[in-house]
Amino acid sequence: TVKTVEHLLAALAGLKIDNAVVEIDGPEIPGMDGSAWPFVQMFRKAGVREQSIPKQYIKIKKPIEVSIDGKFAMILPHPGQKISYTISFDHPVLRRQHLSFSLNEAYFAEHIASARTFGFLKDAEELKRRGLAKGVSLDNSVVIGETSILNNKLRYHDEFVRHKVLDFIGDLSLVGHPIIGHLIAFRSGHSVNIL
Repeated sequence: TVKTVEHLLAALAGLKIDNAVVEIDGPEIPGMDGSAWPFVQMFRKAGVREQSIPKQYIKIKKPIEVSIDGKFAMILPHPGQKISYTISFDHPVLRRQHLSFSLNEAYFAEHIASARTFGFLKDAEELKRRGLAKGVSLDNSVVIGETSILNNKLRYHDEFVRHKVLDFIGDLSLVGHPIIGHLIAFRSGHSVNIL
């Protein structure tokens, strides 16, 4: 198994790359700067070649919904690739953020790819105790304290929802083909996304 694949997968999916070989020598993908941006830069530098085999898509013909404990994700029929995502936290820094857009390579690279991982200081020790978030540090994530951000200046005023969208794109790429439909999520997170 390989852990923390979502940022790499989001970069591939966001740039419409669907045939790549990734070789690693450890149990997880490096955390880099906590976003997909370093991967986007590497892929752009390496270049992308169009192949002769037609791209395959999954076209949504009827609504699909998954929900757990007040969190949900759904996909509705839609002629393109659209994402609408809302986060809601009971915290003075976060509260509620929403983002809705049509997914294309330029939008992903400019508005989503550089949004970083974030987390609450109060949760960090528990994650470390359970052996999770090993690649997360103060340098590659936005750490939120009781009333403020403790490190790093935000790259976007709504960087938190943008990062959730980044994770969403990476998680959904695990289905194997791009999805044609309107993907809607409310506080979904990895546990709901992968269902």
